[in-house]
Amino acid sequence: MQENKKKSGFVTLIGRPNVGKSTLMNHLIGQKIAITSNKPQTTRNRIQTVLTDERGQIIFLDTPGIHKAKNKLGQYMVSVAERTLKEVDLVLWLVEPSTFIGAGERHIAEQLMQIKTPVILVINKIDMVNKGEILSFISAYKDILNFAEIIPVSALKGENTEELTKLIFNYLPYGPQYYDEDTITDQPERQIVAELIREKALRYLEEEIPHGIAVSIEQMRERNNRAFDTNSSDASGIMDIHATIICERDSHKGIIIGKGGSMLKKIGTQARREIENLLDCQVNLQLWVKVKKDWRDSDSLLRNYGYSNKDLR
Repeated sequence: MQENKKKSGFVTLIGRPNVGKSTLMNHLIGQKIAITSNKPQTTRNRIQTVLTDERGQIIFLDTPGIHKAKNKLGQYMVSVAERTLKEVDLVLWLVEPSTFIGAGERHIAEQLMQIKTPVILVINKIDMVNKGEILSFISAYKDILNFAEIIPVSALKGENTEELTKLIFNYLPYGPQYYDEDTITDQPERQIVAELIREKALRYLEEEIPHGIAVSIEQMRERNNRAFDTNSSDASGIMDIHATIICERDSHKGIIIGKGGSMLKKIGTQARREIENLLDCQVNLQLWVKVKKDWRDSDSLLRNYGYSNKDLR
């Protein structure tokens, strides 16, 4: 009866910060939606993306890394990640290739013991180790939880990721297609644009300003060129985007702007290229920097920047 039906379901990616969740999700869906960096706690919200093929549909939920919260933003991030465990059909737990299982991993294992959802352990970053060591990593983890599967992958290099996709479909139920086949994400364009700008800021600011920044899109409006060349059938719109990078300290503002505006220009140039690829149009990106002291501990500012604290109550 089920040969004509397709699989569909919700899959969450969890793990400690900087373990490669966003990189893996981007690779599995074949498009960059979640921002990535080499700094922990890059993902702040739950990002929903969709993979649709002849086998069915997987809705991925990329969550913030589970960590010890130091402020209200951190509490929000952990709340989002832990709540998601109870709302999905399958959990992918990403870990780094190591025989040492630290307190952070054991905390996640304790969370997973409280749910009935099947868990696939994904040992990521195998491109960084000797292949002969992989069995020892599997052996170190296999007894701390009753895993449905254990699979080593490299999200960065794409190693074993198609096999992971097959495993995911194996564990999903038969069900309806939740999204149109052309849908890649339910994230608003404004939110993706803000995240792309934040990604470039994280990348180029190095360790000078770790995570005390947010990005607010003040305006995002298409400007049509046809008024300038009414005889051209190729005229396309230009997207005017005005965005503000929020930081917590006056000293941070100077670093973000850079000497003669050089750092802000660098962030804007790199972000604009990716935004143009995303929107498939020319983009005029204008960036400003504002100081909002201790915004990560302000309920009203967290809401303003897209981090609702209703989950913390």
